[in-house]
Order: sequence, then C-alpha cells, then structure tokens
Amino acid sequence: MKNSVPAWLRVPVLFFVIFGLMEYFIDSGEKPAFIAYPITQFFLLMVLLLLIAIEMILKSVENVMFHTLSEEAQQKYLKARKSSREWAWGKRIYQKLTASKPIAEEGEIILDHDYDGIRELDNRLPPWWIYLFYGTIIFAGIYLVRFHIFGDYTQKEEFEQEMAEARIAVEEYKKTAKDLIDANSVVLMTEVSDLEAGKSIFTTNCAVCHKPDGGGSIGPNLTDDYWILGGGISNVFHTISEGGRDGKGMVSWKSTLKPSEIAQVASYVISLHDSNPPDAKAPEGDLYTDPNTASEASETISEVEISGTEMLPESTNVSEE
Repeated sequence: MKNSVPAWLRVPVLFFVIFGLMEYFIDSGEKPAFIAYPITQFFLLMVLLLLIAIEMILKSVENVMFHTLSEEAQQKYLKARKSSREWAWGKRIYQKLTASKPIAEEGEIILDHDYDGIRELDNRLPPWWIYLFYGTIIFAGIYLVRFHIFGDYTQKEEFEQEMAEARIAVEEYKKTAKDLIDANSVVLMTEVSDLEAGKSIFTTNCAVCHKPDGGGSIGPNLTDDYWILGGGISNVFHTISEGGRDGKGMVSWKSTLKPSEIAQVASYVISLHDSNPPDAKAPEGDLYTDPNTASEASETISEVEISGTEMLPESTNVSEE
C-alpha cells in the first residue's frame, strides 16, 4: 500500500513514455505521428483516460483496505504514509548542496560583532556555488588552451560556417515549400499535373481576357514572341503576381492565387508559345528572346565556326621564281 512515487507524477511520466514510444515506432515522415495520423490523438486520449482510471481504482482499493485495518494499524499507516511523502533523499541532496546549519546549531557560527541587535552568521559558501565556480575555472582553462594556444576556429569562422549551413538548409526547405517561391526563384514547370492545374486556373481566371487558347482578346496574344512586360517564366510570374501596367493592365493576382498556383499558370502560359490559335490577336510589345536560348545558340555558332576553321586546309606560300 506504500507508493514511493505520487500519482500526479506517475501518470504524466507514463503518458509521455507511451507518447515517445508511439512517435518512435510510427513512421510519419517529417511530421509528428499525432499530426500525420489524427487517429493517434484518439489513442493518446484513451491512454490518458486509462491511466487516470487505473489510479482511481488503486485509490479505491487502498481506501477499502484502509478501512479493514484496526484503528492502531490505521494510525501507523497514516504516519508511515506521511513520512514517505517527505522525500528524505531530496532533503539529503539539498543539505549537501547548501551545507547550511540547522537553526538549532546556529549558535556555533554566530560572529562576535553585532549592529543594533543584528548578528552575523559565519556560514560556509554553498557547495553548489563553489562547484560551479570551479567549473568556470576549468572551462576557462580549456577555452584558453583550445582557442588561444592551439588556434582552433574563430568566432568569425564559426559564424560563416553556420550561415553557410543555414543557407543550405533554407534552400532545401524551399524545394519542399512550394509557396516560398517568387519571380527570382521560380522555375518552369513541365509536369503534366502542374500544367493541367495551370490550365484550369487560366480557364477560370484568364480566358475572359486572353481567350481559352491564349490568342488574346481584351488582353494581348500569349502565343507569339512579343511581350509587353517581358517573356520567360520569371517575367510572366512577376506580371501575374504584381499585375500589368498601371491603369490599363492586368490586375494583381497575388492576393487571390498562391505562389505555387501562379507558377503553374505561368508555366502553362509559356507552354502556349507557337500554338498558333485561330483568329489570334496581332503582336503587341517587344520581341522577346530567352537569354538562355540566345546563349546556347551563340555557343553552338562558336563551336561550328571553330570546327569549320579546323577543317580548312593550311595555306601554303608559293614563291615565284
């Protein structure tokens, strides 16, 4: 009938042990199991209720057994239970850490001088404070040898290393966080699912001005090589997000569409290039050439020129006699 651990401590400990085991054995990817699988929340609730019910049953059994004891045995039990709650081991640890004198023994450490009846006790420094002070001395010695004698990394190097790791972590996070993209980080989507999603958004929101085939109506033709605010995935993303020209251009869609949805519809618009729809609107804006395509073409021309030069026969000088 004697419990060394109270119920208010036993129930939370058992609950969190079971919770930890559940998280360890259930593979839920990056999310905690109780979030990835809502059914586990019901399981944890049942576990908590079961633990509370067990404690209530034990308490009831203890109460029944207590009333079966004689009055003398009840008094002994209550006395033993009261003493067990004092946590003698905790008192012993506290005494070792503070090394304080009991009030009854303070007469041994009273100093001779006093002021207005106030007398001073010659208490020792608390051992916990002394140990902590010694620890700081040891730490300072190790730090001195490591960083100032053997020349380990500096604070600047540590900062730069952690910043580099943080940039890598941010880039990895951006790969999975689809809505953390902007005009500078967006890339052209080519997956069929993304293009289909972009087509659906385009048909719902954009076809009224650009026609379902992108040939242009109130808005410009989106299938030719001419763009008012620049072509390419970055420019198209920026135009959809921020809107067109003030007063006569397209409205901003960033408050209506998520960044990932803007990327999908922008990729779909790019896919309409050279589709040549019937009754397409005349070109507007400036001729746009993709910088990447232009650089690739330039490299190809250079390679052809170099290979052509290598194939030419060497010139010979013929001297006239």
